[in-house]
Amino acid sequence: MILLKNILVATDFGEASDAALRYGRDFARTFGARLHVLHVAQNLMAQYATEFTFVDFPEVQSKIEEGARQRLEALLDAEDRSTLRAKVEVRTSSSPASAIVAYAKDDRIDLIITGTHGRGGASHFLLGSVAERVAQTAPCPVLTVRSVEHEFLQPDALAKIPKA
Repeated sequence: MILLKNILVATDFGEASDAALRYGRDFARTFGARLHVLHVAQNLMAQYATEFTFVDFPEVQSKIEEGARQRLEALLDAEDRSTLRAKVEVRTSSSPASAIVAYAKDDRIDLIITGTHGRGGASHFLLGSVAERVAQTAPCPVLTVRSVEHEFLQPDALAKIPKA
């Protein structure tokens, strides 16, 4: 028997992440699990501090994190908060995959759902894939979702129509 108590949706606020959140909600609803929604903000100081010494990085970083937190809160509705006991989290890291995996370990996540851009060839080689790194290192199963794919989820209204 599969038991899912905590489901994590990692989001970068893109289309694939929107699809991942739809899956996350349905899995959480189906299994009675708690929904966690995580965004990993880029660590600007680690990346740019030596190049732009005139920038107040702590202030800029704080504004980025607060903006991400507001966007996460806006993604959730009343049912997410009450029925799914949704929890939002913003973490800051130079490595989004590592931050996602660390969160999964810390919060005993049973399933990670993340969007993937589905890049191939040279762009995959150059940019890598956060979803792929998460899948390779996660302590639990990982479901990757593309924004345009075969949807096996159906609207609730269709699910209630008896089959002949």
